[in-house]
Amino acid sequence: MIDNYDTDLRSMQEARRLAIAAREAQREFAHASQDTVDRIVEAMAEAAFAAAEHLGRLAHDETGFGVPLHKKIKNEFASRKVWESIKDVRTVGILDFDEKNKVMEIAWPVGVIAGLIPSTNPTSTAIFKILIAVKARNAIIIAPHPSARDCTYETMRIMAEAGEAVGMPHGLVSSLSIITLPGTQELMRHWAVDMILATGGTGMVKAAHSIGKPAIGVGPGNAPVWVDRSADVKKAAWDIVNSKAFDCSVICATEQSVIADKPIAAELKAEMEKNGAYWVDETQKKALERTLFKPNGMIDARSVGKTPQQLAKLAGIQAPPWARILVAPLDGVGPEHPLSREKLTTVLGFFVEDGWHAGCERSIQLIKFGGKGHSMVVHARDEEVIRAFGLEKPVFRISVNTWGTMGAIGGTTGLTPSMTLAPGGLGGAVIADNISVQHVLNIKRLAYEITPPPRDATALAPGVQPRGEAGAPPTTLGFDQDDQLESIVRRVLKELGRS
Repeated sequence: MIDNYDTDLRSMQEARRLAIAAREAQREFAHASQDTVDRIVEAMAEAAFAAAEHLGRLAHDETGFGVPLHKKIKNEFASRKVWESIKDVRTVGILDFDEKNKVMEIAWPVGVIAGLIPSTNPTSTAIFKILIAVKARNAIIIAPHPSARDCTYETMRIMAEAGEAVGMPHGLVSSLSIITLPGTQELMRHWAVDMILATGGTGMVKAAHSIGKPAIGVGPGNAPVWVDRSADVKKAAWDIVNSKAFDCSVICATEQSVIADKPIAAELKAEMEKNGAYWVDETQKKALERTLFKPNGMIDARSVGKTPQQLAKLAGIQAPPWARILVAPLDGVGPEHPLSREKLTTVLGFFVEDGWHAGCERSIQLIKFGGKGHSMVVHARDEEVIRAFGLEKPVFRISVNTWGTMGAIGGTTGLTPSMTLAPGGLGGAVIADNISVQHVLNIKRLAYEITPPPRDATALAPGVQPRGEAGAPPTTLGFDQDDQLESIVRRVLKELGRS
């Protein structure tokens, strides 16, 4: 008990120390030029990319989740792809000037960000958050998940070392190394922390939102995938199995349940089996329900990010050595059908519905059962069906004819590359977007007068006596405002490359 109490105190003290150091470093970095910022962020991105395989293996070895080479791919995506998506974004000085309305936009950092990192994607999420935070001239303190402390800390260390080597202030990027709940709470509450960027489970996200500070929190998804009768069934089967097997399904946008259109359901099943999908029987399904979830419906952490063979061993059932995912037939959604929940492992639900209208209703049931606002996937060649799903589903990213994992994060689609997918108001977040640098960058606006105030706005209040003869409205402010504004416009447009 004494040891635990001491650990809590040391974790809290570390949070305070890092927060104050980050504040001091950020105040210095707030004066950095765009060239300096970009040089530092690029150096950190390149260092993370070079260490992608090393960090992927560390994450797998420490957490026991997923596939090392798949984690390498995620690390490469979070470093190189994210950097490419933000490298040309201006985050210093004047960003834009509206010539018609005479409004100038100026970049301003948020300040110090507390970045909460999940155990499922511990290195890739840390890479991503560090890059977008520093690009906007913020400081960031990483708060690792207790079960992924070492790999997350090593990610931070590699990136901070690379950034500091090219001029980043010491302390701008840091991480808790003593991980306790009181320590993480102290970090979020500390006066020097300005924003919380939380990626993880429902409990973590609710805690972040309850602190009383600006918070971007993203939680679970329960992404359905509709396979329409107009789909390329072979491609759909290949996409679904590979996406679900990718890193053993620890990305929250991964397909959780297939809804197959009745006319192509048998063909889809056969094609999925060719790609490594193993259909379980009723006895095996019941064993998996007991293994994946606790009686209260919460995910059993022992099942997260496991191969079918590992799950079979945990459940006391058999799975063939060729199985890449396990598929369970389902006929309902809700607590009495546990496998209709989000499953952060290689188990996929399978429904059959006749027609896209029925598929639409089933999709909505699944989304409302734990994934509101998050993601879904549609496989179809009928544009009317695709648009109907886009218009009607209560999610903010719908991947079409691609992997759910790679599509939602912007790996195989044109969505903003991100490892933090916000579910909007439907999912309890203030943003419905793939989080990137624009969400951790404040913009102030310098606005010139373009319309004089209404004449009645100068009327005297009741009981106030006029002071002699009222003066006429001034025609200038003591200088030639129009000429000066024109000069400002020319200079700003030249800076923005629009002259």
